[in-house]
This record gives sequence, structure tokens and C-alpha cells, in this order.
Amino acid sequence: MAAVFEDGPLQVVVQCVRKCEAKDLPKPLVVATPTNANTYPVVVFLHGWNMCTWWYRCLLKHVASHGFIVVAPQLHEFLNFSISDADDIEATKAVTNWLATNKEEEQHAGAGLLHVLRDILKVEGVKPDLSRVALAGHSRGGDTAFAVALGLKGRHVRHPISLDVNFSALVGVDPVGGVAVELGWLPPLQWTVEPSVLTGPFDPRMPVLVVGTGLGPEGLVPCAPAGMNHVEFYKLCQHSPRYHFAVKDYGHVDMLDDDEPPFPLRWCPGNDDHTGRELCRKTMGGLMVAFLWDKLEEGRGQDLQAVLQNPGIAPALLDQVEQA
Repeated sequence: MAAVFEDGPLQVVVQCVRKCEAKDLPKPLVVATPTNANTYPVVVFLHGWNMCTWWYRCLLKHVASHGFIVVAPQLHEFLNFSISDADDIEATKAVTNWLATNKEEEQHAGAGLLHVLRDILKVEGVKPDLSRVALAGHSRGGDTAFAVALGLKGRHVRHPISLDVNFSALVGVDPVGGVAVELGWLPPLQWTVEPSVLTGPFDPRMPVLVVGTGLGPEGLVPCAPAGMNHVEFYKLCQHSPRYHFAVKDYGHVDMLDDDEPPFPLRWCPGNDDHTGRELCRKTMGGLMVAFLWDKLEEGRGQDLQAVLQNPGIAPALLDQVEQA
């Protein structure tokens, strides 16, 4: 098994950062960072619909242990049933711009990712490399990540925020672009997220990794319905290079922590065994690390190529392995 699927060699701290702890912070954060003094690339990770960033801490820790600072903003409150992505798109841009604050006087006043690392998490000598930033997201957060990368905005947003950061890579973790209800005797009822990424071919102009699940499309109300899930995101993406994997025997929320609340599991088919879900997290985390190493770390692409050539080295069974 490739090293990317195991915990990395770096010690990691995972901590919540509340809005009141940092000047003008747009949204609360969960930050997972190595504690070893060095400069690391940054990953902005967007949570799924009606999910909490804290539920992803094992996945975030896995990625961080291989040499990345992972920042996960809480974009919206729990029990938000809007299918509009407009607010999350603007919030993602606002948080990313805030993280990139590089004026020394603003950092000392309590703004920016460097301030968070130095003064809140108190990890000495750890610095973010904001010239190497990846954008990632799970579920509707994956759709939001694609929308931000494509420069989309909500139809009612009059003054969209301009991004101060250029993303270098894009990751969709079982991305979902809408809601569907299967009634059996009738055609499925479907609602797409607005603004919709899945209206036709698109080019985010950066390398793309799409990781899906085999059980996501199953169920009366599928958590990752066919026609709106990872298959469609990969198919419509026109940028090269792009990569596609599906974790065959797992469901839409099997990458969450074992002790997360059962609310999203009530209708999402998946693996109820804690050992099995750990394999899902290791597989998804390892794929992210292999991809990010290849795209953000020069000369470290051998692990991604190894998985593409031999998917059996992953802890969980991989399906639909593609690249273009």
C-alpha cells in the first residue's frame, strides 16, 4: 500500500477558530496543520450540505500529516435547506481573501492565516505558502468549489467578491449538484443547485481530481443522485489533466468521523462498520494527497501515477479509474 494512504510523518494539530478570535474573520474555521516548522501549501476545504466542518477532522488530519495546511470554513449553519449556492460562493471567496492577508500591520491586528497559525494555534515556525493553494469540497461543498473555480455567482448577487488568490488545483469529494427524489413509478424529481455548474462542459483552468462513491446514488432520496454526482462533474470537465476515482463499496458520508452525529446517515446508504469507514477515509485522503503532491509539490507525482496504474494498492476498492 502506498504511503499516501497511511498517516503521514508529520505531527498535526486540529483546532476550531471562532469569529471572535480573529479580526474580521468572515466564517468560523477548523484548521488542521503540521506542527513541524516549515512552509506548507494550503488547502481550502468546503463542507457538505448541512454538515459541520468538525465532522471531517480525521480526513483533514490525514491530509495535513503529509505536509499541507488545511482550512475548513463553516459556510452555513446546520439545518439550512436552501438549494442556492450563492451565499456559500461569496463566503468562500471572502474567507480565502482573509486567509491571504499579507500586510504585516493587519496580521499583527489579528487577521490572516499566518496570524491564526502563529497567535491562535501557536505553532512556531509554520508558515503558509499562499502561492500554492488548492480548493476542495465534499457534497454540495464540492459543487461550491467548482462554482468558485469557474467564477460563477448567484443571479441576485449584485456585487460579487473578487478573489485575491489564484487556486492551483481543484478537488471534488463526491460532489453533488442537486437534489433528487426517486418515486419508483414516476420519473425522478430533481432540483439543481443555483448557480448550476452542471449546465454543460466547463473548464476550471486548473488540474482537477474527482473522487466519488459507489453507493452515493442509491436510496429513495439519494445523497449523490445519478446525473448530478461525481460522474457528471468528471464528464463535463474539459480541463486536462483531470482524474476520476470512485470508492466502490462506500457511501456519500463514509469519509466523516466515526463519532459524527447520525443525522445525515439516516438516508445515506453506506458502510456502518467503523473499520470500513476508516478505509474509506484513508483511501479518499490518500488520493487527495497523491494528487496534491503531484500538482503542488514539484517532482512528487509518483504516488498518483502508482495508483492510476495499480488501483489495488488503495485500502478500499476503487472503480471508474480514469484520467484525461
